[in-house]
Amino acid sequence: MTIRPARANIDPVSAEPPIPDPERVIRDEDWYGQDLSGRVYRHYSFLDTDWTEVVDEGAIFDTCTFAGVRFNASRHTGAAFTNCTFRRCTFFDTSFTDCKFIGSLFQQSTFTLFQVTGGDWSFVGLPGADLRKATFDGVRMREADLTAARLEQATLTSTDLSGAMLHSSRLTAADLRGSDLSALDPLTVELRGATISLEQAAVIATALGLNVV
Repeated sequence: MTIRPARANIDPVSAEPPIPDPERVIRDEDWYGQDLSGRVYRHYSFLDTDWTEVVDEGAIFDTCTFAGVRFNASRHTGAAFTNCTFRRCTFFDTSFTDCKFIGSLFQQSTFTLFQVTGGDWSFVGLPGADLRKATFDGVRMREADLTAARLEQATLTSTDLSGAMLHSSRLTAADLRGSDLSALDPLTVELRGATISLEQAAVIATALGLNVV
C-alpha cells in the first residue's frame, strides 16, 4: 500500500507556514546568478530571496520553506526539493531537469514559461495552480494533486499521472500524448481540443462506460 507523505495533504490555502527556526532563516538576500550546485539545506526557510538566474546541479533542499522567492530564469538539474513548501513564489522562465519534488506543496505561486523535464514529482500538491502553457515531459507525477489546476495549452507528454487528482482541472488544448490517463475522469475535467493518442482515447472511452472493440 502506498503511504502518502503528510506534507502533500496540507490545505493549499492554509495559514502562514510554521514559524521558522531562526538559526536557519535566509531573508531578503540577493542570490542573483549564484551557483548552488552541491549545496545541502535541511529545514531552512528562504524568505523574499532573489534566485534569478541561479544555477543548481545536484543541490538538496529537504523540508524547506520558500516564501516570496523569485526563481526567474533559474536552471535546476538533478536537484532535490523534497517535502518543501513554496508559497507566493515566482517561476518565470524556470526549468527543472531530472529533479525530485516528492511531497512538496505549491501555494499561491505563479508559473510562466515553466518547464519540467524528467524527474519525480509524485505526491506534489499543485491544486488550483495556473500552469497554462507549462511543460511537463517525461515526469513521474503519481498521486499528484492537480485539483482545479489550469492546464490549458499545457504540455503533459509521456508523464505518469497514475493516481493523480485531476478533478475540475482544465486541460483544454493540452498535449497529453504518451501520458498515463488512467486516473482521469472525463466527466469532471475540461478536455476540449486536447491532443491524445488512439490508445488514450480507448482509456477515456472505457472511463465513460463505453465498450471499445
